[in-house]
Amino acid sequence: MNRRESIQRATLLLGGVMAAPLMAGAMGQVLNTGESLKVSTTQEALLADVADIIIPTTGTPGAKAAGVEKFIVRVMRDCYEKPEQEKFYAGLAKLDADSQAKFGKGFAALDLAQKNEMVKQSTIDNKTFFLTMKGLTVTGYFTSEIGATQALEYLPIPGKFEACIPLKPGQKAWAL
Repeated sequence: MNRRESIQRATLLLGGVMAAPLMAGAMGQVLNTGESLKVSTTQEALLADVADIIIPTTGTPGAKAAGVEKFIVRVMRDCYEKPEQEKFYAGLAKLDADSQAKFGKGFAALDLAQKNEMVKQSTIDNKTFFLTMKGLTVTGYFTSEIGATQALEYLPIPGKFEACIPLKPGQKAWAL
């Protein structure tokens, strides 16, 4: 099983227990009517790079191609209060600072192996940021057009309802 398949399965299993802000973001709702942080283009590009490490391009386009960073910025702005936004973007800044300290260059300038190493390290050193980033990336990806139609099986005009049908070997999970 590759990383993409395991992320798909985890998403399907944990879909019912997603955090309220994440679910509200996926539904396009606005929970935060207060102040929000301004996100720079540099931060947005960094989000795209990190998301693309979590869901890279393989046989299907990755998170960057799906525009997941735009989803993350919108959900952070609309569904998380300012203190939570500050923690999240501080975690993003920490990842970039840790990359600078370890390799002498920011995360965006690292090669693929170094980026993978830094994201793996963040699962330990920057766990709260990583878990939020992973949740937002997975949700943003599988609710995007690319994720729903290319990474998942998609049937735009379904036929009759069949409750239990077996999947063929190698068949993708169905988009909801």
